[in-house]
Amino acid sequence: MLENIGGAELLLVLLVVFLFFGPKNLPSIGRTFGRGVREFRRALRGVEDDVRRSAPPDGPGPPA
Repeated sequence: MLENIGGAELLLVLLVVFLFFGPKNLPSIGRTFGRGVREFRRALRGVEDDVRRSAPPDGPGPPA
């Protein structure tokens, strides 16, 4: 999804964000974004653990 964004496009997006939110709000926005990413990873890890626990220990059974 983000592989098509080059340096110029990224710089433009950062400039627009800076102008829209201002320098005082950027640290709190970064903090909130970091917490969101951390919570997403934690939830993803929980789902992966649930799938591992529910999978049969020997892998898939014999073909039917």
